[in-house]
Amino acid sequence: MRKYVILILCGLLFNSCGKFLEEFSQDLAYAESCTDLDEILIGNGYMDQPTFATEASIYGNGYYPYIHVMDDDVVMTIFKKDGTRDVINNLVSFKNFYDWSDQLTINPKTEEEWEDRDWEKMYSHIAYLNVIIAHVKKFTNDSVEIRNRIEGEARFLRGAYYYLLVNLYANPYVKETASTDMGVPLNLTEDIVDEHYKRNSMEECYRVIVEDLKAAAEKLKGVTQPTIYRVNELAARVLLSRVYLYMGEWQLALDECQKALALEGVELMDLNSFPGREGNRNMLDVQNPEIVFTQGYNATTLFYKDISYFMICSFACSEELISLYNQWDDQGVKDLRLNAFFELHGDEQYKVAKVVEKVYDCFVIRSAELYLNKAEAEAMLDKADAKQTIKTLLYNRFEGEIPPVDGLSGKDLVSFIRDERRRELCFEAHRWFDLRRYAVSPKYPEKKSIRHETYDKNGVLEGDYVLKPYGEDPAWVLPIPGYEIVYNQGNLVDNPQRVERELE
Repeated sequence: MRKYVILILCGLLFNSCGKFLEEFSQDLAYAESCTDLDEILIGNGYMDQPTFATEASIYGNGYYPYIHVMDDDVVMTIFKKDGTRDVINNLVSFKNFYDWSDQLTINPKTEEEWEDRDWEKMYSHIAYLNVIIAHVKKFTNDSVEIRNRIEGEARFLRGAYYYLLVNLYANPYVKETASTDMGVPLNLTEDIVDEHYKRNSMEECYRVIVEDLKAAAEKLKGVTQPTIYRVNELAARVLLSRVYLYMGEWQLALDECQKALALEGVELMDLNSFPGREGNRNMLDVQNPEIVFTQGYNATTLFYKDISYFMICSFACSEELISLYNQWDDQGVKDLRLNAFFELHGDEQYKVAKVVEKVYDCFVIRSAELYLNKAEAEAMLDKADAKQTIKTLLYNRFEGEIPPVDGLSGKDLVSFIRDERRRELCFEAHRWFDLRRYAVSPKYPEKKSIRHETYDKNGVLEGDYVLKPYGEDPAWVLPIPGYEIVYNQGNLVDNPQRVERELE
């Protein structure tokens, strides 16, 4: 059999869009078959899956854990193990993200500078995936089905990483200005190019994301994966429908949802029969039939539980979020998610108990999202089917009666679906991105500010930091890592300078 020598860049930093020829070691991997490519895909294409989350490991090795502390679903608090408040001597490491600080690269706990590695890690994955995509067609001794599966997985992952990069490090998509708005640099080739990189337009970035996810869905048709850690056609179509929502392409989003609903594996768990923690179950565990795909890392298991063992602050769910589950109490309508998703702490604060080991909150796709995406697209298109779609989800989330939906239409119906998305997908790395896209939505735009109360290093309440609505505050976009700006000698334009925030 003919051998193909594939250059794999270990440590590999498209590297970070830049440090190509300086800071990686070259390792020649001799791929003789799709089996070899499959090993590269598992080892370097998918996100790493550490087995235990500690402050140290999540700070350096996790994936964008800070996304869970920047939105309006969280509030900082101080816990003791008996459930009461106590003064502590150290700040939580991610406090600068919680405060939307202009000093994100300073660890407030140690006062040491750290580097944002998420950019680097995702471009590293992309570089490996580029190699796989470029070479998989050459292994003609393997079946077409195997080659399609490997290419489909690789295309999904590459599209997913660019989706994450562009939503972390660029502004939300606006169709009218997408051709000139700055996205992130695109690298779609396995070749090593000795050049500095520039940011591609949002239009170009989203074109690649869509093309990759569409190709993934087609290549993965008929593929049955052995675990929820390998992507399938259903996951590709759900993510593609989400991307179309971000773009304001409602009909395309609806089309993908309908294709997805025709596939096997679309299940909803009825919380009326959910055993909960009394039955040693969490909502996001491997027994949940709604889990379509997951990869990466858990941050909520560290951030939102009693972690005084680590001698740092903790986080709790915001009162605003919890109130969304209680808003129909006076009508006798009970949202079962309040007890299924959260635990009540000793001082009447809720903490997340939704995620367990082996299902990863940084990247999880569930069937529930499919119904939310479909309902949103239908509501934006003024289709009456939106009510029945969202009611399908509600019947599995409420005890007895469900909230009154039938009388809603137009903006009121869209607002209900957005709130339902917040209730259902909280702490699954959706809310921050959703707030950004709602602000620029071509229909029913919705902007809001966020208020976070914060504590000093002695555990004393200092006051509130406020993030102004999108468009009035640059902190809705992360800065591109400094090492990339320096390496690319100004070709890689950074995002607007963040402001020094004052307490209110």
